[in-house]
Amino acid sequence: MSGILDLDALREAMAENAGRPEGPARNARAEQLLTAAEKLNNPLAVIEALGHQLKVYNYSSEKGKMFVPFARLLRMWDERPEDFDAHETHSLHWVFKWVSAGMLDQPHIPLASIEKWLGEMEHRYRLAGHSERAVRSAEHSVAAHVGDVARAERAYAAWLAADRDGMSDCHACELHGQGWWQAEQGRDAQALQLWRPVLEGEYACAHEPHSALASSLVPLLRLGRLDEARAHHLRGLRLVRAMESMRGAYAEHVEFCALTGNEARGLELLAERPAYFTGDGHPRGKLDFMSVVALLMDRLTGLGLGERQVPGPAGREWTARELAAHARGEALALAARFDERNGTTHVSERARARMARRPLVERLPLGVRSVRRAPLPAPSTALAPVTRQPDLPSLLAGARQLSDTLRPGAVEAWAAVAEAAQGVELDPRDRAEMADHEAMSLGPEGIALFERAAGLYTEAGDPGEALAARARGAYVRALAGDVDGAVAAVTGPYDEVLALYAADGTGIRQTAAVVMSRARILTRRAHGGEGDSAVRAEAEAAVREVLALVDGRAGEDVRLAARAAEARAMLGELAGLAGDLETAAELFARGAAAFVEAGLPWFAVEYEARLASLAHHLGDTAETERALRAALEHGGAELEAPGRAQLHLQLAEVVGGRGEAVEAARHALEAAHWADEAGESATLGAWARQQLGGFLLRQGRWAEAAEVLESALPDLTAQTHGDGAVVQTQWWLGDCLSELGEHRAAAERRLQAAEIARRWPEQHDHATLAHLAGESLGQAGLPAEADRAYARAGDLWRDLGNTTGLVRSLRARAWLALHAEDGPGAARNLMAEAARECEAARDTASDEESRQQLVAELGHTHGQFGDLLVRSVSGDAEGPAARAVFEEALAHVARSAEVFASLGDDALHSRTGAELAAGRLEADLGRPADAMARARAVLAAYEEHGAGEDDVVRARRLEAEELLRPPARRPD
Repeated sequence: MSGILDLDALREAMAENAGRPEGPARNARAEQLLTAAEKLNNPLAVIEALGHQLKVYNYSSEKGKMFVPFARLLRMWDERPEDFDAHETHSLHWVFKWVSAGMLDQPHIPLASIEKWLGEMEHRYRLAGHSERAVRSAEHSVAAHVGDVARAERAYAAWLAADRDGMSDCHACELHGQGWWQAEQGRDAQALQLWRPVLEGEYACAHEPHSALASSLVPLLRLGRLDEARAHHLRGLRLVRAMESMRGAYAEHVEFCALTGNEARGLELLAERPAYFTGDGHPRGKLDFMSVVALLMDRLTGLGLGERQVPGPAGREWTARELAAHARGEALALAARFDERNGTTHVSERARARMARRPLVERLPLGVRSVRRAPLPAPSTALAPVTRQPDLPSLLAGARQLSDTLRPGAVEAWAAVAEAAQGVELDPRDRAEMADHEAMSLGPEGIALFERAAGLYTEAGDPGEALAARARGAYVRALAGDVDGAVAAVTGPYDEVLALYAADGTGIRQTAAVVMSRARILTRRAHGGEGDSAVRAEAEAAVREVLALVDGRAGEDVRLAARAAEARAMLGELAGLAGDLETAAELFARGAAAFVEAGLPWFAVEYEARLASLAHHLGDTAETERALRAALEHGGAELEAPGRAQLHLQLAEVVGGRGEAVEAARHALEAAHWADEAGESATLGAWARQQLGGFLLRQGRWAEAAEVLESALPDLTAQTHGDGAVVQTQWWLGDCLSELGEHRAAAERRLQAAEIARRWPEQHDHATLAHLAGESLGQAGLPAEADRAYARAGDLWRDLGNTTGLVRSLRARAWLALHAEDGPGAARNLMAEAARECEAARDTASDEESRQQLVAELGHTHGQFGDLLVRSVSGDAEGPAARAVFEEALAHVARSAEVFASLGDDALHSRTGAELAAGRLEADLGRPADAMARARAVLAAYEEHGAGEDDVVRARRLEAEELLRPPARRPD
């Protein structure tokens, strides 16, 4: 193969291939490299190429291909072990474990062959002097796979008892395997305890914590630890998405979705990995995947979505019902092949149990965008045919009880009455109430129906309720926008009901209903009165008339209590229109409290929400928070999804504003969930996800935050949410990706945000984002692009008069230039420019605080200048040219120490760091006495200032003591 001329070139090519994404392309390249190795006439080249091929096969969906190269390697070892160096000898024994596990995954390999192989592995490990720990681990895997629990427990105990050595799996992989067995036996708490060091990052490897996060999902759900399960799903899915070999772990994330009411997300995951449906190189992985597909499709079918189109194997379209049957058939056929090989039924039983799992949580919000799921279908009544008419009198009594006591569901109860009453002759009173409540449910379309209800009430001999119905119709007219028409329409009923009430012709309930309708209409007119005090005064008089009518009698009747509470809140509304916000807030609070006292807390929610808004405007965050919490509590199950989402989002902002990021994240999560339920994913839901991502970021939960922010970003638009929200989301996402080591992606997000911020009048954000993009591009190994980003940021910092930003951008460019085409010369010039800019700004600083900040920046610049000069030396580090550079570097580092010394105690650590750096340079230049003098100065500085023994001080003392040791005498 062209380019492979010797072993070094082959090794370089294999290292490059190892860094490629897992999958068939990487495997094919490994096969080409083996062919090239065979042409080098070097046994070690072939051995290394076979080992590389084994590794890429093992970490792919084509694990079944690794047996042939391993057999060849083993034959080469048996024939000429001297051809293997120490590393390849270790690698050969290491991959015994891969081959053992790989055999279990291939149902065509007989169990007797696997047991024989296990004995071969034990024999060879003993000959090589290795512990039996890895052998017992492999034996445990065999026993667990066939369902021999007793043998598995014995092997597990022997595994733990054996010493760890160079052949043991890494700590992360071992703990994952041990935890898996505990969970398999139903010991979930023990499993999670074993996984803890892996999940918390104490131990890690190429596939951990990826696998442990996936394996932990069902145990966490079974233990009710839902917040952790959600977090592990978001973290873990991000890790396994790009790894083709992790089909089993990916399946566990799909399973999690099926068991938590996130079926739509499960479908999205299936659509992302179409190759998983058909990849046959790892049969056990396919069995796991198809079992989970069947579970998810059965769940959808059970929800009445069996005919929905779903992602499936390529070549045709699939419904959920069809894919369920296909996946179950594939899974059980594979399980049967394993069981035939093993002589047990364990694999099939396990697959059936997995496919039959029931949801562990009805709906677990994840924070990422979700599609509102269809409600569960009503239980079928086909087996119990109805032979009698519904109990209409009971329905009537129930509906009347709900409406009389103002309970939720009254309108729906009257709708049920109307359905049951079809074809039944009712008296006028019943028909009047049915029409009245139907009109209430129709909004503006119900105006005519209110008139019909009024006629029926009149026919029933209740003129007061007839007037109340007409007044309700007038108010609906106002809600529809015809306020003047509403005022005219309510005037007649108002005059009539007062006269009727005065003559004892109707009760206080009916009179209060009419008077309240008029007050509502006049208050609505006051909203459109454009500051007309006379209009407000008329409305206020109408509201006070309600209070005068019912206030003393509110304890007699829940309806009268509700009128009194609403009237107080309406006075608050009018006070707000007049600009008296403090009074408005007080009256809203009194109205809400009166609703709660009357046993009608759900009516308090509207006014508590208004109170929260007013309190926020007035800067009273404590009252804002109290009102929002009260609204959520009082709304209870009656609070509709949009309102619930709004309240949770507002509470998240308030709680987050006082630094409680954990609780704020919980409320933002709830807001996102209820926005999705309300069908407002792209508007309110996007806001909630954006906030949730920010609160997760504040907690350092980078992977979760990234998943949420990426989910929010497509719905955030400048038109709906504003440029600021889009830029902030990109900014936060860039920060997350940077922390996760995804530097190229972080740079893309930061550059996209910078392009939007470029259009803003104030350019500080533009400069900051360009600077951050430079950092990410540099960490991504793109120095030319990083330099351009830093240069852009530098120009912006200069225009903004921000010398600190400018100097830091120049220093960053200097470090990039050190290894670029121009090399040390360009780097030196940029660092010198940074020092000049700093000095010039220091000398013209307008205040002492700014001057001190610039002095500190100058100290750092000189320190970095010296470090850069030292690193620019290549070749003979002791020649005259190198000594000249070291002398120049020493001058800059010494200058750095002087600058920091001028800042006093505030810069003690920076000063001592510069002194020690200067001391090391003195020693390198052959001046040990000067080096020791600087070391003693550092120790004296800490003694003088009585510095405690923190980590920095301890490190500085150790460095100083090292410099104080006499240099080793060179041999004559």
